[in-house]
Amino acid sequence: MRDLPATATLRAFEVATRHATFTSASEELHITQSAVSHQLKNLEAIWGLQLFQRGKSLRLTPAGAALAPIVREFFMNLTATLTDLRTQKERVRLKVSTTYSFALKWLLPRLPSLSRQHPEILVTLETTDNVINFSTDEPDVAIRFGSGNYPALHVEFMFREQVFPVASPDFLNRFGVPHEPAELLRYPLLTRDGADQVPKWASWFQHAGTGISTLKESVRFSDTNMTIEAALLGQGIALARSGHVETEIREGSLVRLFDMPFLSPLAYYFVCPKGIESQSHIISFRHWLLAESGKTRQAIDNI
Repeated sequence: MRDLPATATLRAFEVATRHATFTSASEELHITQSAVSHQLKNLEAIWGLQLFQRGKSLRLTPAGAALAPIVREFFMNLTATLTDLRTQKERVRLKVSTTYSFALKWLLPRLPSLSRQHPEILVTLETTDNVINFSTDEPDVAIRFGSGNYPALHVEFMFREQVFPVASPDFLNRFGVPHEPAELLRYPLLTRDGADQVPKWASWFQHAGTGISTLKESVRFSDTNMTIEAALLGQGIALARSGHVETEIREGSLVRLFDMPFLSPLAYYFVCPKGIESQSHIISFRHWLLAESGKTRQAIDNI
């Protein structure tokens, strides 16, 4: 620490390393030529090293050449960090809570669009499968998957998904493509265990007009993303909500089976405590979120 000079002295050295003369260096620093020369001599005295070979033009000594990139990187990092901190200071934080699967499959891919449209909003994303209690939990707003009956909250409908079976092309090559819903009963079916929010094979078969007694289950999963991943790996047929497999169907890594509309009884809703929906940054987020939801509704209709 005793060898650290004043920042102005270090800055004079950094500038001088990029110029051929004290005169041109002094013009960038907006100080006199003699002041530049004095600061560099002072730096050489502090470090006990000759940094420049003086003549008609400035040339770095081996010691100066070794130190120049270190000092230059210091100023670059300092400038970048200060810029980032000042930018963040001017941004407003918005804590958004949603489920992990929805955040991963739908919200995260779209957040760069929010940043481009509203760089003043800094989103903090929190994921949980538990019901949010705004009186005790920390998020400002949430995206809930449910019935939409939240009387104590400000609620706005986002979209409702379609539910349908999906399988990988490799799986269908090995087992064959089913032509009727009843044929699925002889296929290994991937089952998502747990909450009432999860799409149920029994409900889908009932909608398809197929009575079932037992299912040929392959594996039961406690997580939606694991169920979809198992389908991608060719381990069976999964019953998926459209929002979880939108990209995979578009890219061809999963295939939708049967063109039979079956809307999920539950939907996604934007919710927040009543009164804060009129705050400017929340208005911006709401408008962006609902615009993206409108695009998803159109995409669901075209699946």
